Amino acid sequence: MDWTAKRCAPCERGTPRIERARAEELARTLDGWSTDGAALRRHWQFKDFAAAMRFVNAMAALAEAEGHHPDFTVHGWNQLDVTLSTHAIGGLSENDFILAGKIDALPREP
Repeated sequence: MDWTAKRCAPCERGTPRIERARAEELARTLDGWSTDGAALRRHWQFKDFAAAMRFVNAMAALAEAEGHHPDFTVHGWNQLDVTLSTHAIGGLSENDFILAGKIDALPREP
């Protein structure tokens, strides 16, 4: 599935969450993401701190453009953990998969 061809849409309370079995199926269309049914998660390791920060800044610009923002933690000097869920509905929506696909498409230094 080409998540990059889609755009995030505003999610309102009452929008149905994606059920766990479907979330697991959709997560398999992404590179390196896992799900517990309530969130998508991915871990990255970069060559250095500067490379990690360049990726975080690119991810932040993308998230702002999509109007859908991940939770993320930079730890150590080159580690990044990203968690996606739709807070308004308390679980996963299509927006989470769209943003994950677009994050995967960002340039990343080896």
